[in-house]
Amino acid sequence: MKSLNKVMLVTGVVLGLSSCKKYLDINTNPNQATTPPLNGLLANVTYDAALNVYRVSNTTSYYVQYLASSTEGSATDIYEPIDASNTWSNLYDNLSDAYDLYKFSGERGATQYQGAARVLQAMDLIQLHDLWGSAPFEQAFTGEFIRPEYDDAQAIYQDVMNYLDEGITLLQKEGSTINLPTDNSDLIHKGNVEKWVKTAHALKARMMNRLSKTAQYSSAAILSEVEASYASISDDAAITTFSTRNPWAQTALDNASNLLGGWLSEHSVDAMDGTTFGITDKRIDKIASLTQFGDYRGTRNGQGRVGTGTNKEESYLKIGGYYSGDNSPIQIITYEEVKFIEAEAAFRANDLTRAYNAYLAGIAANFDRLGVSAADRDAYLASAVVAVGEAGLTLQRIMEEKYKALFLSPETWNDARRIDYDYTDFKMPVGAVTSAFVRRLVYPSVETSRNGANTPQVDDVTSRLWWDQ
Repeated sequence: MKSLNKVMLVTGVVLGLSSCKKYLDINTNPNQATTPPLNGLLANVTYDAALNVYRVSNTTSYYVQYLASSTEGSATDIYEPIDASNTWSNLYDNLSDAYDLYKFSGERGATQYQGAARVLQAMDLIQLHDLWGSAPFEQAFTGEFIRPEYDDAQAIYQDVMNYLDEGITLLQKEGSTINLPTDNSDLIHKGNVEKWVKTAHALKARMMNRLSKTAQYSSAAILSEVEASYASISDDAAITTFSTRNPWAQTALDNASNLLGGWLSEHSVDAMDGTTFGITDKRIDKIASLTQFGDYRGTRNGQGRVGTGTNKEESYLKIGGYYSGDNSPIQIITYEEVKFIEAEAAFRANDLTRAYNAYLAGIAANFDRLGVSAADRDAYLASAVVAVGEAGLTLQRIMEEKYKALFLSPETWNDARRIDYDYTDFKMPVGAVTSAFVRRLVYPSVETSRNGANTPQVDDVTSRLWWDQ
């Protein structure tokens, strides 16, 4: 059994319960209840679904050069294979809890909880699919298999889509014996069923867009999901409640105390400070700290610090910044992402009017979210770099703006792989151990040591997943 024993003081839900952890750990406590309260289990699963986004981003943000390490030759900077055992375990832990949430809510006829559970399962399963491809799934949560077999990555993709469809159906089904809680037991949508349904459609659009290199790609299908998803930034799937503070806020505070981290990459700074595009993007003021020189300076990935690392010769995540404040949101999927998905799908369908309008809407929404002034927002939108018109719109232009609007999102690494890292001035890191950009993670030691007979042998981080061929 998996002991949950989380004291969620911030939610008002105190958990002293256990649910079945299927194969990563077997540790039964007979003194704990085996049928947990649904609201407590939902609090755990919604909380960890968002934290898992942060955990994945803490790797992928270096691959897409949002962030750079202060240390020369850091593994994530230079594409050395990393052991992401903690990320793997956290994803499976939460998938296990979501499995139990679905099971227990089904036993009680709580179809709204069941629907949310399916969407939450899809959230974590997407991360496994995007990082590793094939993974244990069908045999991983029944408790029958200590060493579960691997599911094919394309089968996992289909499981995600099926779960999202089932989630939508269950959420909209009448007669749920227990409705979703409107308090902090639901940390993502506070019991708003309509928003849960919109999130499921948004995730479907994201995953359909993942197939842009395949024959399965359908602009029409994507746009249909977009229309059923978010209408504004108020619909986002995100959490703003933490046991202490947002973990990126902790990174910023730790960096100020010389536990170095949260350094902005040269690429991301150059994309916003006028170096790359010739126009200053005022969103940088909401994200990055100023250097001792009164400007913004990024760190080249793989190079590490140029000075002592403690005298502010480079820019870091800003203390109290939009993404790094104590109560800043961890975003699972956002309105801006949906607008850029719409822009891309419409562009690929040659509906340039719709593509251009969605592109501009995505940019404007992100400026508004970060609290940039309307004057600065409008000046940016009117600049020659951005206001290219329908005829001047390119896929690269859409993706350049999506890159900035999805700062710190793991989804950007999926985009980078889909477009073969085609961002202006995107460079291989200094001292890269590969001759090509990173494309996947190797399987972690927590898995190879326990389930090695079934684990695929992967040691090449430049090998491509099925949707990235």
